[in-house]
Amino acid sequence: MMAATGGEPFPAVEECDASRLGAHSTVVSDLDGTLLRSRSAFPYYALVAFETGGVPRLALLLLLAPLAAALYHAVSEAAGVRVLVFAATAGARVADIESAARAVLPRFYAADVHPAAWRVFAACERRRLVVTATPRVMVEPFLREQLGADAVAGTELATWRGRATGLVDARRGMLVGERKAEALREMVGDGDVPDVGLGDRRSDYAFMNLCKEAYLVPGTPVEAVRVDKLRKRTVFHDGRLVQRPTPLVALLTVLWFPFGLLLSFARIAAGALLPMPWLHLAYSALGVRVVVRGAPPPRSEGRTGVLFACCHRTLLDGIFLSVALRRPVAAVTYSLSRLSELLAPIRTVRLIRDRAADAATIRSLLAEGDLTVCPEGTTCREPFLLRFSALFAELTDDIVPVAVECRMGMFHGTTARGWKGMDPFYSFMNPWPVYTVTFLDKLPAELTCGGGGKSSHEVANHVQKLIASMLSYECTGFTRRDKYQALAGNDGISSL
Repeated sequence: MMAATGGEPFPAVEECDASRLGAHSTVVSDLDGTLLRSRSAFPYYALVAFETGGVPRLALLLLLAPLAAALYHAVSEAAGVRVLVFAATAGARVADIESAARAVLPRFYAADVHPAAWRVFAACERRRLVVTATPRVMVEPFLREQLGADAVAGTELATWRGRATGLVDARRGMLVGERKAEALREMVGDGDVPDVGLGDRRSDYAFMNLCKEAYLVPGTPVEAVRVDKLRKRTVFHDGRLVQRPTPLVALLTVLWFPFGLLLSFARIAAGALLPMPWLHLAYSALGVRVVVRGAPPPRSEGRTGVLFACCHRTLLDGIFLSVALRRPVAAVTYSLSRLSELLAPIRTVRLIRDRAADAATIRSLLAEGDLTVCPEGTTCREPFLLRFSALFAELTDDIVPVAVECRMGMFHGTTARGWKGMDPFYSFMNPWPVYTVTFLDKLPAELTCGGGGKSSHEVANHVQKLIASMLSYECTGFTRRDKYQALAGNDGISSL
C-alpha cells in the first residue's frame, strides 16, 4: 500500500504513474466523484425520473432532494441514496429504466468523466471493475460500452411484476461502505487482488484497502475528458432534456413546463392558421428566431420542381425551410406521427420504404412543384450526418443542398422511444429556439446523374459532404435502422 501525503490515508490520483500499468493490471473504481467529476448523482436520477414519469416524477424528486441531502449528511450515505432511488424509480417499468440507461444517460455520463481517474482506469487493460451505490441498471450500459468496464457491481432494485418498487433489493442492500468490499471480493474471487483502487470518499476506503495500491480522486474542479477520447463516441442518443438537470435546471424545467406547453400551442396555431409569407414575422414575435443564409432559389418555372436535399435535425426542418422560402414546399417523411402530419402547415407525404413506390411518389410530387427531402431518413442530434439515401439523386438533376441547424435550450423535439405525437410540442416549448437554414448552390449539371453521368451514390455522397462541410459536421455510414436499433430496438415505424 502506498503512503499518503497529508491527512488522507491514500495518495491523490495525480501521483499514480499510469505508464507502468498495462495488460497485466486490474483496476477497481467508484463512480460518482471518481470516474465522474460530480460527487452528486442527482442529475442522473433526474434524467431517469423525467424519462419514466415526466414532470410529475421530476417534481417529486425535487421535493424529496432536500430530505435526501439531510439524511446523507446526518444519518448515512445509504439513507440519502435510498430516497433518490425511491423518487426516481418507484412504480416505473423496469424496461423503461433500462431504455433510459441505454439511450439517454450515456451522453450525460460521457460529458462528466474525470480526466485523472480515466487516465488510470483506461491504462489498466487486464480487467476494469466498477463498484457504485447507483443502481446497476442505470450505469452498466455506459460503463461497459464507453469506458470499457468488464464488470459492474451496483445497487440492485427491488421489482414486482416488471416494475420497480422504489426499494432496494434486500439481499445485498445499498452498495456503500463494507458492501462495496464484499461485492469486490465476489467479482475477483479468492486470492486475486486488484492492482489499483480508485475512490473519493471515506465510504470507499473498505474496498480500496483490498487493492495493492489505491488513490483518492480530489474534488477540485477540472475539465471533463473530451468525449472523443473515450472508448466509444456517442453518435445516437435519446431523451427530451437538453441540459444536464442539476437541481436548479430541474426546478426551472418543472416551473417552465406549463408555460412552455401553452406557448407551443400558440406557435403551432400560428403555423396552422397564418399564410406562409407571414410566418417568419409571426414566429419572431413568438420567440422563434429563423436565420436564413445563402440565396433561396425562386419558385421553379420548369416542367418539374426543385428538390431541396436537406439534412435532418428535427421534424420541423421542412417547415422552417418553407418559412425561409416564404412559400409552402411539400415534404416527404418516413415516420412522422399522424398528429404531426395533421398539425403541419405544409403538405407532408409519407414514404413506405418500397423503392419503386417511393420513387413514383417523389416523381409525382416533383411534377407538381418543389419538394423537400431529408435523405438521412431520420434525425441525428450530434454533429454527424447519417448516410444519404441515393434515391433522390436518381429522380432529378435540379438539386439544391440545404444545411439546417437548430438550437434548443431546454427540450429535444425528437424521440426514438417516446410518443412522436409530442415532438412538435416539445420543439416549440423551448423558450428561444433558433433555426438556421443555409441554402447552398444548386448542383452543377456535371455533378448530377443525368447531366454528368454520375452514379446516384456519387451524387448523394457529394451532397452529404457539401452539407457536412458547411456545418463542420462529420459524415458517417450509419443509417436510420442503426439509430432505431441502438436506441429503441425497432425499425422506427410510427402510426400514432
